[in-house]
Amino acid sequence: MRKLDLKKDLKHLYQPSAKEVVAVDVPALRFLMIDGRGDPNTAPEYGRAVEALFSVSYAAKFVVKKTEGIDYAVMPLEGLWWADDLSAFVANDRSRWQWTMMIVQPDFVSSDVIEAAKAAVEKKKGIPAAGRLRLETFTEGPCAQVLHVGPFSEEGPTIERVHAFIDARTGRRGKHHEIYLSDIRRTAPAKWKTVIRQPMK
Repeated sequence: MRKLDLKKDLKHLYQPSAKEVVAVDVPALRFLMIDGRGDPNTAPEYGRAVEALFSVSYAAKFVVKKTEGIDYAVMPLEGLWWADDLSAFVANDRSRWQWTMMIVQPDFVSSDVIEAAKAAVEKKKGIPAAGRLRLETFTEGPCAQVLHVGPFSEEGPTIERVHAFIDARTGRRGKHHEIYLSDIRRTAPAKWKTVIRQPMK
């Protein structure tokens, strides 16, 4: 049985330091993705999207383990965040936020495996949002990132550090990107670990 952990293989992307903002070049990665909008704390659509992502990712993992003899760690949840009007971010009007939630899939997880996993999750677990998931290659390219430790509500100064790092060099582009390394159901907010990433020109 082969065992793989992409988070360790991609340590420079998924285990950054909290001490300093660094530049990274993010290669093309395959993601299971789902889009939505609204406050992640209150919008039912957000909870259903995250449930579908993890359910299908784990279903695919077990198929590959059984058929290919490869055991791999499911990657953490990630999110791209934006708003049509950027003032929605400044005002923290989360009802107008838009998002793409996503989880990296190893290259050897075929689209056929993903489709079978989606169908199984819809049928066995009754999670209709699984049908809205898509498998897509996403290339982020040059970015700046840092690790934020603490609750999401205190990310502001960390995000400002990332923006200052970029603005002193090339300028920002793309969507605000967060990678959630902690299980917030089992970890105290003061210890939550989130990668804050922003593409740069």
